Amino acid sequence: MSINPAAAEAPTGEASLSAQWSALREAGAAIGLIAGVATERPAPAERNFAAAIRDMGGWHLDLARDGLCDLAAMLRPGLAALLAVKARGCDASEPAKALWEEYRMRRDALLALAPEAGALGPRRSA
Repeated sequence: MSINPAAAEAPTGEASLSAQWSALREAGAAIGLIAGVATERPAPAERNFAAAIRDMGGWHLDLARDGLCDLAAMLRPGLAALLAVKARGCDASEPAKALWEEYRMRRDALLALAPEAGALGPRRSA
């Protein structure tokens, strides 16, 4: 697997927010796969998080960026350890379940920063 949660470490530009969020979602999916849990299809709020939080700006955006960096800092060593255990042919499902629950809790906290959007996602204008 080539999941790189480190991509979420350096929020340099507005476009990178989407890339960071996407990398963390991929890392979460990899952890769910190792844990053996059925990962749910991303809800619209999760798919549109980066755009919604970018539109909000201000302290919401700052808090989201900090949260993304914190989440990446947690997932990087955790996922590396899980992959190392799997590479040795051992069962990593129990520690992966614990990391999966932590990921979900932090992901949901980040999602709570963004406003509720309609079924079509956040409002965008050209």
